[in-house]
Amino acid sequence: MRQRILLLVAFIFMGSNVRVSARPNEADTHFDVFKGSFIESLWELYPTWASSIGYHKFDALLPLPDAAQRNKELAFCKSNLAALRKFKVSDLSDANQTDYHLIENQLLSTEWGIKELRSYEWDPSSYNVSGTFAEMLANDYAPLDQRIRNFYARMAAIPDYYKAARKNIQNPTLEHTELAISQNIGGLSVFESDLEDALKKSGLDDVEKSRIRARGAEAVAAIKEYVEWLKNLDNKHPRSFRLGKELYAKKFMFDMQSTYTADEIYRKALDRKKYLHEKMYATSLLLWSKYHRTSAPTDSTELIRQMIETLSADHVKPAEFQSAIEKQIPVLVDFIKKKDLIYIDPSKPLVVRREPAYMAGVAGASISSPGPYDKEGNTYYNVGSLDGWDSAQAESYLREYNKYILQILNIHEAIPGHYTQLVYANQSPSLVKSVLGNNAMIEGWAVYTELMMLENGYGARPHAPTADAPAEMWLMYYKWNLRSTCNTILDYSVHTGNMTKEEALKLLTQEAFQQQAEAEGKWKRVSVTQVQLCCYFTGFTEICDLREEMKKKAGSNFKLKQFHEQFLSYGSAPVKYIRQMMLR
Repeated sequence: MRQRILLLVAFIFMGSNVRVSARPNEADTHFDVFKGSFIESLWELYPTWASSIGYHKFDALLPLPDAAQRNKELAFCKSNLAALRKFKVSDLSDANQTDYHLIENQLLSTEWGIKELRSYEWDPSSYNVSGTFAEMLANDYAPLDQRIRNFYARMAAIPDYYKAARKNIQNPTLEHTELAISQNIGGLSVFESDLEDALKKSGLDDVEKSRIRARGAEAVAAIKEYVEWLKNLDNKHPRSFRLGKELYAKKFMFDMQSTYTADEIYRKALDRKKYLHEKMYATSLLLWSKYHRTSAPTDSTELIRQMIETLSADHVKPAEFQSAIEKQIPVLVDFIKKKDLIYIDPSKPLVVRREPAYMAGVAGASISSPGPYDKEGNTYYNVGSLDGWDSAQAESYLREYNKYILQILNIHEAIPGHYTQLVYANQSPSLVKSVLGNNAMIEGWAVYTELMMLENGYGARPHAPTADAPAEMWLMYYKWNLRSTCNTILDYSVHTGNMTKEEALKLLTQEAFQQQAEAEGKWKRVSVTQVQLCCYFTGFTEICDLREEMKKKAGSNFKLKQFHEQFLSYGSAPVKYIRQMMLR
């Protein structure tokens, strides 16, 4: 089970772009019945997952993460795999063939996670209830009083939830233990200030409020007890946070669902790094005389570094970081409309907000979508705060997210990246693609749009001699793309080998030209996640491959907007399945 679903995506039909029979055949009819039963059973088994995507039938339930629950999950996988394999894949429509593969992958991945990966034993950070409770208060999907009452009912299981967690944990990694402590402490505000704010706005009487506050205090006590238990845990032989080559290969297979293996995508990343270094050198050489009166350094790496340092000095002030992002969104929309790159629905809200405390510690920016059952809810652009940072740390971070890269970040996270893809996805009749969407496709699309926008001249100055993106923007794009490329190199090298922190920081600062603060954050991230860092480059590579194939097939009839809308019309299916359908 995915502990946190931040990016929730779905499937939509786009006219003739998708091959769909006017009349479903008998196999499709039976398969649709199976899918409906599968989804409903999924939500009974995972009620907090259901809540997170807008299905609120089981909002009052919080399953315990114990052996009994894992046995239920294994039984669910076994019975549904047996039912699934009664269908012949070739008899199904394109849409249902993709759903078949997604369901099969989810069930096999769940079995493997329980039996072989066993992260419930060594990852204490997987036990954190704050997120699901925070969403119940923040998302206006039902009257506030009703949401608070479900909140109250679900809180009853919190003490037993953390007791089960303590029983599961054996020789946890030090890194996941530290993350669990910080995130659970950060989540206490949900049951203290957030709950109190909600009660003040509610129409509940004082007696009921008193009962809710008392149970909230019990929840806070259970979380604090878990945190103290972790701090005092006698962990003489902690597990390494490194996954190991065999587990890594399996996790990559399940998580990416790619045409490439982990080894293959690692080798492609090495080739991409070499290509980007060559482009960065040529671009830096072109820009040098514009910004410097001295001769350019003869060492290519030093030339690139100095040119990047020069451009990175142009950044916003710490207090203006979030507001700068908010101002950027309409600029991106206007450019896409002018270039006719993809349709942007103006009716869907995007809310830029400070990153909630319970999400802090892994990434500095992310998108949270309301999901297919709550389509009218807000989509949030979560922005990390710089509050409490010393001046040197903040300066390092802001140089990393300078004037140019902040724009590329917004392309990736918002428009036409994650936010745009989510808007397309959230109009879909396929709940399977909504809840089991492929992260390599999701992140790959966001990375692809960065390149696509610059290819179409984003960043060009008005009345400039050409409509091309300026060399400064291209240099920073290469640096940014080097980040997703080196994410793969880092993740693979750390988890299948023995790359040390010193070697990792050298890769990130000296070969990927990242600021020290960014590199330190990436080391922390790779030490508490596995494979996820590969999804950016993997999906990007597959989408670029597909675009080139479609260009060759269509010739002079190739239309970029048509390619984009057709690609997104298949939902967040793995790119290898989208490729099969588009090439047909």
